Amino acid sequence: MELSARELAAAIGGHVAAGAPDARASAWSIDSRLAGPGTCFFAVRGARDGHDFVADAFARGATISVVADDVPAVRGATLIRVPRSGDALSEAGRYARTRLGHATVVGITGSAGKTATKDLTAAALAGSRRVHASPGSYNNEVGLPLTLLGAPETADVVVTEMGARFEGNIADLAAIARPAVGVVTHVGMAHSEHLGGRTGIARVKGELLESLPGDGLAVLNAACDASAGLATRTAAAVILVGRDPGVDIRISDVELDDELRPRFTLETSWGTAPVILGLRGEQQVENAAMAAGVALWLGAPFEIVVAGLRDASGTSLRMELVRTADGVTIINDAYNSSPTSAAAAVRSLANLRVGGRRVAVLGEMLELGPDTAAEHEAIGALAGAAGIDLLVAVGQPASALAAGARGTALVVRAVPDAAAAAALLADQVRPGDAVLVKASRAVGLERVADELVKGHAS
Repeated sequence: MELSARELAAAIGGHVAAGAPDARASAWSIDSRLAGPGTCFFAVRGARDGHDFVADAFARGATISVVADDVPAVRGATLIRVPRSGDALSEAGRYARTRLGHATVVGITGSAGKTATKDLTAAALAGSRRVHASPGSYNNEVGLPLTLLGAPETADVVVTEMGARFEGNIADLAAIARPAVGVVTHVGMAHSEHLGGRTGIARVKGELLESLPGDGLAVLNAACDASAGLATRTAAAVILVGRDPGVDIRISDVELDDELRPRFTLETSWGTAPVILGLRGEQQVENAAMAAGVALWLGAPFEIVVAGLRDASGTSLRMELVRTADGVTIINDAYNSSPTSAAAAVRSLANLRVGGRRVAVLGEMLELGPDTAAEHEAIGALAGAAGIDLLVAVGQPASALAAGARGTALVVRAVPDAAAAAALLADQVRPGDAVLVKASRAVGLERVADELVKGHAS
Protein backbone atom coordinates (compact mmCIF):
# COMPACT_ATOMS: atom_id res chain seq x y z
CA MET A 1 0.00 0.00 0.00
CA GLU A 2 1.01 3.62 -0.42
CA LEU A 3 1.04 6.14 2.45
CA SER A 4 2.16 9.75 2.82
CA ALA A 5 4.64 10.76 5.50
CA ARG A 6 1.92 12.85 7.15
CA GLU A 7 -0.49 9.90 7.29
CA LEU A 8 2.17 7.47 8.51
CA ALA A 9 3.41 9.85 11.21
CA ALA A 10 -0.12 10.28 12.57
CA ALA A 11 -0.66 6.54 12.60
CA ILE A 12 2.54 5.70 14.52
CA GLY A 13 2.61 8.57 17.00
CA GLY A 14 5.45 10.44 15.36
CA HIS A 15 6.00 13.74 13.56
CA VAL A 16 7.63 14.79 10.32
CA ALA A 17 10.94 16.21 11.54
CA ALA A 18 12.49 16.98 8.16
CA GLY A 19 11.47 16.95 4.54
CA ALA A 20 8.06 16.99 2.92
CA PRO A 21 4.96 15.75 4.78
CA ASP A 22 3.46 14.87 1.40
CA ALA A 23 6.33 12.51 0.52
CA ARG A 24 4.94 9.06 -0.24
CA ALA A 25 6.12 5.50 0.26
CA SER A 26 4.84 2.34 -1.39
CA ALA A 27 7.58 -0.09 -0.27
CA TRP A 28 8.70 -0.91 3.26
CA SER A 29 11.96 -2.22 4.67
CA ILE A 30 14.28 -2.48 7.67
CA ASP A 31 17.23 -3.41 5.42
CA SER A 32 18.83 -0.47 3.66
CA ARG A 33 20.18 -2.80 0.97
CA LEU A 34 16.60 -3.45 -0.13
CA ALA A 35 15.66 0.22 -0.27
CA GLY A 36 14.78 1.77 -3.59
CA PRO A 37 12.66 4.58 -4.99
CA GLY A 38 9.50 5.00 -2.92
CA THR A 39 10.74 2.99 0.09
CA CYS A 40 10.09 3.83 3.72
CA PHE A 41 13.05 2.64 5.78
CA PHE A 42 12.42 1.84 9.46
CA ALA A 43 15.62 2.32 11.47
CA VAL A 44 15.01 -0.60 13.84
CA ARG A 45 17.51 -1.64 16.49
CA GLY A 46 18.46 -5.31 16.48
CA ALA A 47 21.77 -7.09 16.07
CA ARG A 48 22.73 -3.88 14.28
CA ASP A 49 21.32 -0.38 14.72
CA GLY A 50 19.29 0.69 11.71
CA HIS A 51 20.10 4.33 12.40
CA ASP A 52 23.60 3.63 11.09
CA PHE A 53 22.11 2.83 7.68
CA VAL A 54 19.63 5.66 7.13
CA ALA A 55 22.01 7.50 4.82
CA ASP A 56 22.54 4.32 2.81
CA ALA A 57 18.78 3.81 2.47
CA PHE A 58 18.36 7.36 1.17
CA ALA A 59 21.30 6.91 -1.20
CA ARG A 60 19.50 3.91 -2.68
CA GLY A 61 16.34 5.93 -3.29
CA ALA A 62 14.29 5.71 -0.10
CA THR A 63 11.96 8.69 0.30
CA ILE A 64 11.05 8.35 4.00
CA SER A 65 12.82 7.02 7.08
CA VAL A 66 11.33 6.42 10.51
CA VAL A 67 13.91 7.16 13.20
CA ALA A 68 14.16 7.51 16.96
CA ASP A 69 17.62 9.12 17.11
CA ASP A 70 19.08 12.22 15.53
CA VAL A 71 20.42 11.43 12.08
CA PRO A 72 21.74 13.82 9.44
CA ALA A 73 19.04 15.30 7.21
CA VAL A 74 19.33 14.48 3.52
CA ARG A 75 18.14 16.87 0.82
CA GLY A 76 14.92 15.60 -0.75
CA ALA A 77 14.35 12.96 1.94
CA THR A 78 11.80 12.92 4.73
CA LEU A 79 12.37 11.91 8.36
CA ILE A 80 9.63 10.83 10.74
CA ARG A 81 10.75 10.94 14.36
CA VAL A 82 9.18 8.56 16.91
CA PRO A 83 9.97 7.60 20.52
CA ARG A 84 10.83 4.00 19.56
CA SER A 85 11.26 2.86 15.95
CA GLY A 86 10.52 -0.80 16.72
CA ASP A 87 7.20 0.11 18.31
CA ALA A 88 6.51 2.39 15.36
CA LEU A 89 6.80 -0.54 12.96
CA SER A 90 4.23 -2.49 14.98
CA GLU A 91 1.89 0.51 14.96
CA ALA A 92 2.39 0.90 11.22
CA GLY A 93 1.38 -2.73 10.76
CA ARG A 94 -1.68 -2.18 12.94
CA TYR A 95 -2.66 0.82 10.81
CA ALA A 96 -2.08 -1.12 7.61
CA ARG A 97 -4.49 -3.76 8.88
CA THR A 98 -7.21 -1.12 9.23
CA ARG A 99 -6.62 -0.16 5.60
CA LEU A 100 -7.16 -3.82 4.70
CA GLY A 101 -10.42 -3.94 6.60
CA HIS A 102 -12.31 -6.05 4.03
CA ALA A 103 -9.50 -8.59 3.60
CA THR A 104 -9.39 -11.97 5.32
CA VAL A 105 -6.12 -12.53 7.16
CA VAL A 106 -4.83 -16.10 7.46
CA GLY A 107 -2.34 -16.76 10.26
CA ILE A 108 -0.10 -19.83 10.00
CA THR A 109 2.02 -21.12 12.88
CA GLY A 110 3.63 -24.39 13.91
CA SER A 111 6.97 -25.92 14.82
CA ALA A 112 7.70 -26.80 11.18
CA GLY A 113 6.15 -26.21 7.78
CA LYS A 114 4.94 -22.62 8.29
CA THR A 115 6.58 -21.21 5.18
CA ALA A 116 5.65 -24.12 2.92
CA THR A 117 2.04 -24.02 4.13
CA LYS A 118 1.97 -20.26 3.57
CA ASP A 119 3.27 -20.70 0.01
CA LEU A 120 0.79 -23.51 -0.69
CA THR A 121 -2.14 -21.55 0.76
CA ALA A 122 -1.35 -18.52 -1.37
CA ALA A 123 -1.06 -20.73 -4.44
CA ALA A 124 -4.34 -22.53 -3.71
CA LEU A 125 -6.14 -19.19 -3.49
CA ALA A 126 -4.36 -17.34 -6.29
CA GLY A 127 -6.61 -18.58 -9.09
CA SER A 128 -9.78 -17.18 -7.55
CA ARG A 129 -8.78 -14.45 -5.08
CA ARG A 130 -6.49 -11.43 -4.95
CA VAL A 131 -3.88 -12.78 -2.55
CA HIS A 132 -0.89 -11.26 -0.79
CA ALA A 133 1.48 -13.51 1.19
CA SER A 134 4.41 -12.79 3.44
CA PRO A 135 7.72 -12.95 1.58
CA GLY A 136 10.24 -15.56 2.70
CA SER A 137 9.85 -16.25 6.40
CA TYR A 138 8.54 -12.87 7.58
CA ASN A 139 6.98 -14.29 10.73
CA ASN A 140 7.95 -12.10 13.70
CA GLU A 141 7.37 -8.63 15.16
CA VAL A 142 9.23 -7.16 12.19
CA GLY A 143 8.16 -9.44 9.37
CA LEU A 144 4.43 -9.42 10.06
CA PRO A 145 4.00 -5.61 9.99
CA LEU A 146 6.09 -5.47 6.81
CA THR A 147 3.79 -8.11 5.29
CA LEU A 148 0.69 -6.03 6.07
CA LEU A 149 2.29 -2.82 4.82
CA GLY A 150 3.29 -4.58 1.62
CA ALA A 151 -0.22 -5.79 0.87
CA PRO A 152 -2.18 -3.93 -1.81
CA GLU A 153 -5.39 -2.44 -0.48
CA THR A 154 -7.28 -4.45 -3.10
CA ALA A 155 -6.19 -7.79 -1.55
CA ASP A 156 -8.99 -10.21 -0.67
CA VAL A 157 -6.77 -12.48 1.43
CA VAL A 158 -3.48 -11.82 3.23
CA VAL A 159 -1.57 -14.97 4.21
CA THR A 160 0.85 -14.48 7.09
CA GLU A 161 3.27 -16.55 9.13
CA MET A 162 3.41 -16.23 12.90
CA GLY A 163 6.44 -17.53 14.75
CA ALA A 164 7.26 -17.50 18.45
CA ARG A 165 10.35 -17.67 20.61
CA PHE A 166 8.62 -16.55 23.81
CA GLU A 167 5.17 -16.77 25.35
CA GLY A 168 2.90 -13.98 24.15
CA ASN A 169 4.66 -13.53 20.79
CA ILE A 170 1.81 -14.97 18.74
CA ALA A 171 -0.85 -13.16 20.78
CA ASP A 172 0.95 -9.90 19.99
CA LEU A 173 1.12 -10.70 16.28
CA ALA A 174 -2.53 -11.74 16.20
CA ALA A 175 -3.53 -8.47 17.87
CA ILE A 176 -1.90 -6.63 14.96
CA ALA A 177 -3.11 -8.85 12.10
CA ARG A 178 -6.56 -9.84 13.44
CA PRO A 179 -6.73 -13.17 11.58
CA ALA A 180 -10.04 -14.87 10.79
CA VAL A 181 -8.33 -18.15 9.85
CA GLY A 182 -5.62 -19.89 11.86
CA VAL A 183 -3.51 -22.91 10.91
CA VAL A 184 -1.30 -24.89 13.30
CA THR A 185 0.86 -27.17 11.18
CA HIS A 186 2.39 -29.22 13.99
CA VAL A 187 3.54 -28.89 17.59
CA GLY A 188 7.12 -30.11 17.86
CA MET A 189 10.21 -29.02 19.78
CA ALA A 190 11.38 -25.92 17.89
CA HIS A 191 12.34 -23.12 20.36
CA SER A 192 11.52 -25.42 23.30
CA GLU A 193 14.34 -23.85 25.32
CA HIS A 194 12.37 -20.62 25.65
CA LEU A 195 8.84 -22.01 25.51
CA GLY A 196 8.99 -24.79 28.10
CA GLY A 197 8.93 -28.03 26.09
CA ARG A 198 6.05 -29.25 23.96
CA THR A 199 3.49 -28.29 26.58
CA GLY A 200 4.65 -24.70 26.51
CA ILE A 201 4.93 -24.73 22.72
CA ALA A 202 1.33 -25.95 22.38
CA ARG A 203 0.21 -23.24 24.78
CA VAL A 204 1.87 -20.53 22.70
CA LYS A 205 0.65 -21.90 19.35
CA GLY A 206 -2.83 -21.87 20.84
CA GLU A 207 -2.61 -18.10 21.19
CA LEU A 208 -3.41 -17.92 17.48
CA LEU A 209 -6.54 -20.05 17.87
CA GLU A 210 -7.74 -18.03 20.84
CA SER A 211 -7.59 -14.88 18.70
CA LEU A 212 -9.95 -16.21 16.03
CA PRO A 213 -13.54 -14.94 15.85
CA GLY A 214 -16.51 -17.25 16.26
CA ASP A 215 -17.22 -17.14 12.54
CA GLY A 216 -13.58 -17.94 11.71
CA LEU A 217 -11.74 -21.18 11.00
CA ALA A 218 -9.00 -23.22 12.67
CA VAL A 219 -7.16 -25.85 10.60
CA LEU A 220 -5.31 -28.53 12.57
CA ASN A 221 -3.15 -31.56 11.80
CA ALA A 222 -4.95 -34.69 13.03
CA ALA A 223 -1.63 -36.57 13.25
CA CYS A 224 -0.34 -34.16 15.92
CA ASP A 225 -1.28 -35.28 19.44
CA ALA A 226 -1.61 -31.65 20.56
CA SER A 227 -4.44 -30.90 18.13
CA ALA A 228 -7.26 -32.23 20.31
CA GLY A 229 -6.32 -29.83 23.09
CA LEU A 230 -5.78 -26.96 20.67
CA ALA A 231 -9.27 -27.45 19.21
CA THR A 232 -10.81 -26.65 22.60
CA ARG A 233 -9.13 -23.25 22.68
CA THR A 234 -11.03 -21.62 19.85
CA ALA A 235 -14.57 -20.43 19.22
CA ALA A 236 -13.99 -20.86 15.48
CA ALA A 237 -14.98 -23.81 13.34
CA VAL A 238 -12.34 -26.54 13.22
CA ILE A 239 -11.15 -28.57 10.21
CA LEU A 240 -8.98 -31.63 10.89
CA VAL A 241 -6.55 -32.77 8.20
CA GLY A 242 -4.90 -36.19 8.11
CA ARG A 243 -4.55 -39.68 6.70
CA ASP A 244 -7.01 -41.54 8.93
CA PRO A 245 -10.70 -42.07 8.16
CA GLY A 246 -13.10 -39.63 9.76
CA VAL A 247 -11.09 -36.45 9.33
CA ASP A 248 -12.54 -33.49 7.45
CA ILE A 249 -9.87 -33.46 4.76
CA ARG A 250 -8.24 -36.81 4.09
CA ILE A 251 -4.96 -37.72 2.42
CA SER A 252 -4.43 -41.12 0.79
CA ASP A 253 -2.34 -42.94 -1.86
CA VAL A 254 0.83 -40.97 -1.12
CA GLU A 255 3.78 -41.54 -3.47
CA LEU A 256 7.05 -39.72 -4.19
CA ASP A 257 8.58 -39.40 -7.65
CA ASP A 258 12.30 -39.49 -8.43
CA GLU A 259 12.56 -35.78 -7.55
CA LEU A 260 10.89 -36.26 -4.14
CA ARG A 261 7.73 -34.53 -5.38
CA PRO A 262 4.62 -36.00 -3.74
CA ARG A 263 1.49 -37.32 -5.40
CA PHE A 264 -1.59 -38.10 -3.34
CA THR A 265 -5.36 -38.21 -3.35
CA LEU A 266 -7.17 -35.33 -1.66
CA GLU A 267 -10.60 -36.26 -0.29
CA THR A 268 -12.89 -33.44 0.87
CA SER A 269 -16.58 -32.61 1.07
CA TRP A 270 -15.93 -30.20 -1.83
CA GLY A 271 -14.55 -32.94 -4.07
CA THR A 272 -11.91 -35.67 -4.48
CA ALA A 273 -8.98 -35.55 -6.88
CA PRO A 274 -5.37 -36.60 -7.37
CA VAL A 275 -2.86 -33.88 -6.47
CA ILE A 276 0.70 -33.45 -7.68
CA LEU A 277 2.99 -31.04 -5.84
CA GLY A 278 6.01 -29.14 -7.08
CA LEU A 279 7.35 -28.80 -3.54
CA ARG A 280 9.55 -31.65 -2.33
CA GLY A 281 9.27 -34.02 0.60
CA GLU A 282 6.49 -36.22 1.93
CA GLN A 283 5.87 -33.70 4.72
CA GLN A 284 4.45 -31.33 2.11
CA VAL A 285 1.37 -33.54 1.74
CA GLU A 286 -0.08 -32.47 5.09
CA ASN A 287 0.94 -28.87 4.42
CA ALA A 288 -0.87 -28.93 1.07
CA ALA A 289 -4.00 -30.48 2.56
CA MET A 290 -4.14 -27.79 5.25
CA ALA A 291 -3.70 -25.13 2.57
CA ALA A 292 -6.55 -26.71 0.62
CA GLY A 293 -8.74 -26.61 3.71
CA VAL A 294 -8.19 -22.86 4.07
CA ALA A 295 -8.83 -22.13 0.39
CA LEU A 296 -11.92 -24.31 0.11
CA TRP A 297 -13.46 -22.85 3.28
CA LEU A 298 -12.87 -19.37 1.83
CA GLY A 299 -14.87 -20.36 -1.24
CA ALA A 300 -12.19 -21.16 -3.79
CA PRO A 301 -13.42 -23.68 -6.40
CA PHE A 302 -12.06 -27.18 -5.81
CA GLU A 303 -10.54 -27.56 -9.30
CA ILE A 304 -8.73 -24.22 -8.99
CA VAL A 305 -7.38 -25.18 -5.56
CA VAL A 306 -5.96 -28.45 -6.93
CA ALA A 307 -4.36 -26.63 -9.88
CA GLY A 308 -2.89 -24.00 -7.53
CA LEU A 309 -1.29 -26.64 -5.33
CA ARG A 310 0.30 -28.18 -8.40
CA ASP A 311 1.77 -24.85 -9.49
CA ALA A 312 3.02 -23.75 -6.06
CA SER A 313 6.70 -22.93 -5.76
CA GLY A 314 8.72 -23.01 -2.57
CA THR A 315 11.03 -20.58 -0.80
CA SER A 316 14.79 -20.84 -1.25
CA LEU A 317 16.99 -23.11 0.91
CA ARG A 318 14.04 -25.41 1.65
CA MET A 319 14.28 -28.84 0.06
CA GLU A 320 15.94 -27.44 -3.03
CA LEU A 321 17.13 -30.34 -5.16
CA VAL A 322 20.05 -29.82 -7.53
CA ARG A 323 21.61 -32.44 -9.78
CA THR A 324 25.13 -31.48 -10.82
CA ALA A 325 26.64 -32.06 -14.23
CA ASP A 326 28.67 -35.03 -12.98
CA GLY A 327 25.74 -36.76 -11.27
CA VAL A 328 25.76 -35.62 -7.62
CA THR A 329 22.36 -34.88 -6.11
CA ILE A 330 22.23 -32.12 -3.47
CA ILE A 331 19.25 -31.42 -1.21
CA ASN A 332 19.75 -27.93 0.18
CA ASP A 333 17.42 -27.65 3.20
CA ALA A 334 19.74 -25.36 5.13
CA TYR A 335 17.38 -22.49 5.91
CA ASN A 336 16.55 -23.78 9.37
CA SER A 337 16.19 -26.97 11.39
CA SER A 338 14.15 -28.47 14.20
CA PRO A 339 13.59 -32.07 15.30
CA THR A 340 10.47 -32.30 13.13
CA SER A 341 11.96 -30.81 9.98
CA ALA A 342 15.30 -32.61 10.38
CA ALA A 343 13.53 -35.96 10.66
CA ALA A 344 11.45 -35.18 7.56
CA ALA A 345 14.58 -34.22 5.62
CA VAL A 346 16.43 -37.41 6.62
CA ARG A 347 13.44 -39.52 5.56
CA SER A 348 13.36 -37.67 2.23
CA LEU A 349 17.05 -38.46 1.66
CA ALA A 350 16.35 -42.11 2.47
CA ASN A 351 13.52 -42.16 -0.10
CA LEU A 352 15.67 -40.70 -2.87
CA ARG A 353 16.69 -43.18 -5.57
CA VAL A 354 20.44 -42.92 -6.07
CA GLY A 355 23.23 -44.92 -7.64
CA GLY A 356 25.77 -44.09 -4.93
CA ARG A 357 25.74 -43.29 -1.24
CA ARG A 358 23.33 -41.18 0.77
CA VAL A 359 25.20 -38.55 2.80
CA ALA A 360 23.56 -36.40 5.50
CA VAL A 361 25.35 -33.22 6.57
CA LEU A 362 23.64 -32.20 9.80
CA GLY A 363 24.41 -29.25 12.03
CA GLU A 364 22.99 -28.06 15.30
CA MET A 365 19.27 -27.62 15.98
CA LEU A 366 19.29 -24.56 18.20
CA GLU A 367 17.14 -23.50 21.18
CA LEU A 368 16.24 -26.98 22.42
CA GLY A 369 17.44 -26.35 25.99
CA PRO A 370 17.67 -29.45 28.19
CA ASP A 371 16.38 -31.60 25.33
CA THR A 372 19.31 -30.74 23.05
CA ALA A 373 21.31 -33.97 23.47
CA ALA A 374 18.27 -36.27 23.34
CA GLU A 375 16.84 -34.64 20.22
CA HIS A 376 20.16 -34.82 18.37
CA GLU A 377 20.59 -38.45 19.41
CA ALA A 378 17.15 -39.20 18.01
CA ILE A 379 18.09 -37.75 14.63
CA GLY A 380 21.31 -39.77 14.62
CA ALA A 381 19.32 -42.93 15.38
CA LEU A 382 16.84 -42.11 12.62
CA ALA A 383 19.65 -41.61 10.10
CA GLY A 384 21.10 -45.00 11.01
CA ALA A 385 17.75 -46.77 10.87
CA ALA A 386 16.84 -45.11 7.56
CA GLY A 387 19.88 -46.53 5.79
CA ILE A 388 21.90 -43.34 5.39
CA ASP A 389 25.50 -44.28 4.55
CA LEU A 390 27.51 -41.32 5.88
CA LEU A 391 26.62 -38.71 8.47
CA VAL A 392 28.78 -35.58 8.62
CA ALA A 393 28.04 -34.07 12.03
CA VAL A 394 28.91 -30.37 12.13
CA GLY A 395 29.81 -28.54 15.32
CA GLN A 396 28.62 -28.95 18.88
CA PRO A 397 26.00 -31.72 18.44
CA ALA A 398 28.43 -34.15 16.78
CA SER A 399 28.82 -36.42 19.80
CA ALA A 400 25.06 -36.69 20.36
CA LEU A 401 24.38 -37.45 16.69
CA ALA A 402 27.10 -40.11 16.77
CA ALA A 403 25.72 -41.62 19.99
CA GLY A 404 22.31 -41.95 18.38
CA ALA A 405 23.77 -43.76 15.37
CA ARG A 406 25.76 -46.20 17.49
CA GLY A 407 24.97 -49.81 16.65
CA THR A 408 23.93 -49.05 13.06
CA ALA A 409 25.90 -49.30 9.84
CA LEU A 410 26.00 -45.51 9.57
CA VAL A 411 29.50 -44.01 9.33
CA VAL A 412 29.79 -40.77 11.31
CA ARG A 413 32.43 -38.11 10.65
CA ALA A 414 32.59 -35.15 13.04
CA VAL A 415 33.82 -31.74 11.87
CA PRO A 416 33.95 -28.42 13.74
CA ASP A 417 32.26 -26.09 11.26
CA ALA A 418 30.81 -25.53 7.79
CA ALA A 419 34.21 -24.91 6.19
CA ALA A 420 35.53 -28.23 7.49
CA ALA A 421 32.40 -30.00 6.29
CA ALA A 422 32.87 -28.56 2.80
CA ALA A 423 36.51 -29.68 2.75
CA LEU A 424 35.59 -33.20 3.85
CA LEU A 425 32.85 -33.52 1.26
CA ALA A 426 35.15 -32.32 -1.51
CA ASP A 427 37.23 -35.41 -0.80
CA GLN A 428 34.38 -37.83 -0.07
CA VAL A 429 31.52 -37.15 -2.49
CA ARG A 430 31.51 -38.93 -5.83
CA PRO A 431 29.18 -39.00 -8.87
CA GLY A 432 26.03 -40.91 -8.01
CA ASP A 433 25.99 -39.78 -4.36
CA ALA A 434 23.15 -37.77 -2.82
CA VAL A 435 23.87 -35.19 -0.11
CA LEU A 436 21.42 -33.58 2.31
CA VAL A 437 22.48 -30.32 4.00
CA LYS A 438 20.41 -29.37 7.07
CA ALA A 439 20.93 -27.20 10.19
CA SER A 440 19.59 -24.21 12.06
CA ARG A 441 20.04 -20.96 10.16
CA ALA A 442 22.86 -19.62 12.33
CA VAL A 443 25.09 -22.58 11.42
CA GLY A 444 25.28 -21.38 7.81
CA LEU A 445 25.40 -24.77 6.10
CA GLU A 446 24.09 -23.32 2.82
CA ARG A 447 27.78 -22.61 2.15
CA VAL A 448 28.40 -26.36 2.12
CA ALA A 449 25.72 -26.85 -0.53
CA ASP A 450 27.12 -23.98 -2.60
CA GLU A 451 30.64 -25.50 -2.49
CA LEU A 452 29.30 -28.89 -3.52
CA VAL A 453 27.51 -27.40 -6.53
CA LYS A 454 30.64 -25.53 -7.59
CA GLY A 455 32.87 -28.54 -7.06
CA HIS A 456 30.74 -30.82 -9.22
CA ALA A 457 29.71 -28.37 -11.90
CA SER A 458 31.63 -30.20 -14.60
